[in-house]
Amino acid sequence: MDKVTKSDDEWRAQLSGEQYQVLRRKGTEPAFSGALNDAKTPGLYKCVGCGAVLFDSDTKFDSGTGWPSFWKPATDGGVAEHQDASHGMIRTEVACASCGGHLGHVFPDGPRPTGQRYCINSAALTLEEKD
Repeated sequence: MDKVTKSDDEWRAQLSGEQYQVLRRKGTEPAFSGALNDAKTPGLYKCVGCGAVLFDSDTKFDSGTGWPSFWKPATDGGVAEHQDASHGMIRTEVACASCGGHLGHVFPDGPRPTGQRYCINSAALTLEEKD
C-alpha cells in the first residue's frame, strides 16, 4: 500500500475542522452524531484523508454505541492497530494504514465470525456506494 504523507497545513486545507480533529488529532465525534452511523447503503467505506478502502458495508452492524461499527476491515493491511493508553485506559487504536489517520478503536466484543467491533468515527470515512 502506498503511504500518503502531507504537511499539517496540507491536511488542514483538505479536511473540515471535525475531520482534521479526528484524523490528525485523534479526536472522537460525539456518539450518535455521525452521518454514517445509521447508513444502510451498500458500499465501501474509505478514508476521508486519502481514499484508501477501509471497510465494506457487508461487515457493518448496529452495535448500539453511536458510531459506525464493523466486524472486520475490507482488506488485510488496510488498517493499522496501535496500543492507546490515553484517557486512563488501555485500548487498541485503529488508523488508516495508508495515511496514518486516526479512525477509532477496536474492541473484542463484536459479532461472529471475528468477535471484533471496529468502532469508527463517521468523520474519518466517506461512503462509496456499490452499483
